[in-house]
Amino acid sequence: MEENQQVEPVVVDKEQRTWAMLCHLSALAGFIIPMGSIIGPLIVWLVKKEEMPLVAEHGLKSINFQITMLIAYIICFILMFAVIGVILLPVVAIFSFIMVVVGAIKANDGKPFSYPFSLNLIK
Repeated sequence: MEENQQVEPVVVDKEQRTWAMLCHLSALAGFIIPMGSIIGPLIVWLVKKEEMPLVAEHGLKSINFQITMLIAYIICFILMFAVIGVILLPVVAIFSFIMVVVGAIKANDGKPFSYPFSLNLIK
């Protein structure tokens, strides 16, 4: 590739960006439905991953982050017996909510996003 050639950015259509955003926002179902934070992104990812590469990428990251948060919630629950969990649980919940919103905004913009502290359990 010559130095003066520019690489054109990949333009992602509105539908892919919307579904990728839903991968993140569907995790908010966990505040209403038990395990909804994992089931929501999983359903969106399974339905759209084959036809939309952006959804495949964001969905996988969302699912991995939600599994990581589930592990963190379990640890916080156990630590409630040592009182520190009472403080940590709301901090983890607020962090999770903020990261889901940031991920949704990035997905809607068509930009890549990686959750901090997320374990890559599903590849």
